[in-house]
Amino acid sequence: MLVTFQSTADADITMYESHIGPILESLGKDVKRGVITVVELPHFISTFEKIMEEDRQQRAQIDDIDEDELDDTEKKQRKDFVSISARLFPLYEMLKAANKKQKEIIWGV
Repeated sequence: MLVTFQSTADADITMYESHIGPILESLGKDVKRGVITVVELPHFISTFEKIMEEDRQQRAQIDDIDEDELDDTEKKQRKDFVSISARLFPLYEMLKAANKKQKEIIWGV
């Protein structure tokens, strides 16, 4: 399933529910339908920054593994892998734009 985030502050962002669902739920939001209020935006921004930084640190450790130690399947998985940081970045940018313009973000409507 897809989730489309909308705000008058930025263009719509569509993500897979399986990617954003656990993050929304950890922040007390329903993945099917919800709103991030102007008051909540700073908390969401700082949470996204923390998640993205932790992901970058984990990716740096993985990148330190010598590619010669990997089999062909592992090499392909590594090449095709999309990090959570990359997946969250467009929504993170929307959060920042919404915060700057003091606009809410909605989805599932």
